[in-house]
Amino acid sequence: MLPRWITAVALVLSLTSCTTEAQADHPRAHQSTAGHTEPVTAGRNPTEPTRAGRTASVAATTAGRTKPIDSKAVSKRLDHYLAGRPGPVTAVVKDLTTGRVYRYHRHQVMITASTAKVQILMALLLKTPWRKLSKATRHDADLMIRFSDNEAADRLWLKIGGAGAFTRAGRKFGLRHTQGIPGDCLDLYCWGITRTTAGDQVRLMHQLVSDRSPLRAKDRAQVLRLMGKVTKSQAWGISEAACRGEHVALKNGWLKRVSNKHWAVVSAGLIRGHGHVYAVAVLTEGSAEVGHGIATVQGVATRVMKAFRKCRG
Repeated sequence: MLPRWITAVALVLSLTSCTTEAQADHPRAHQSTAGHTEPVTAGRNPTEPTRAGRTASVAATTAGRTKPIDSKAVSKRLDHYLAGRPGPVTAVVKDLTTGRVYRYHRHQVMITASTAKVQILMALLLKTPWRKLSKATRHDADLMIRFSDNEAADRLWLKIGGAGAFTRAGRKFGLRHTQGIPGDCLDLYCWGITRTTAGDQVRLMHQLVSDRSPLRAKDRAQVLRLMGKVTKSQAWGISEAACRGEHVALKNGWLKRVSNKHWAVVSAGLIRGHGHVYAVAVLTEGSAEVGHGIATVQGVATRVMKAFRKCRG
């Protein structure tokens, strides 16, 4: 049985969906001028946060020893957990401190939903440092990351140069399978149907903490600052897997396809603390309700992170 907050959230979303698909922050359709006609809807503020930073601490590991990831065992647990849940799921977690990595359905290509907003901001900062951005542009960045504001994302999407610039920036960040969708995206959210992989999202998160990143250190810090201060109603996702004393910087996405009425729910970010930095990405599609998608993301993230370290209550 789903927790009450998930059921309530799903009900609120169903009551507030806009049937005309024209209002900001409510469902609307996408039709690309480049021949891509996948209609989608996008939303915001789907739920209250769950146990991010819950009362548990990380168990200390033996000095000088790193336990290898038993990938087969983790995948078996995920297969069992996901057996009764609809739609494809892909996930990657990498311990950026030790290099240990776990991949689940690594070749699955899925959509980013609003998680693409991190790459939009990073593409913008490649062109113009944060300190040189106008007050209005900084405000849009804040709205886009912390509140997942779609109109702010539209404006910054156009400012960076659209799909082509978005994709080129991704290549500079080492993304191999992430492709922006060209077309007139103003008020259409075509950044939300960006195709990507969990591995690419982990690579993007790594660029936020790597000295080898093409992004300046001060600009990386600004992106992380915003991702670390998302509004409470959006602090779900990979944060569910955080132990006490760990800090989470994330961006979530949730998008309802008009074609099948099913939700794509995505969470990507960094979990940092106790001498480790973990880049985490979980992508799902096919949930009939957004709350089910959120529960799936959190269930996957929690199960995978347990293979990397244990939380102690």
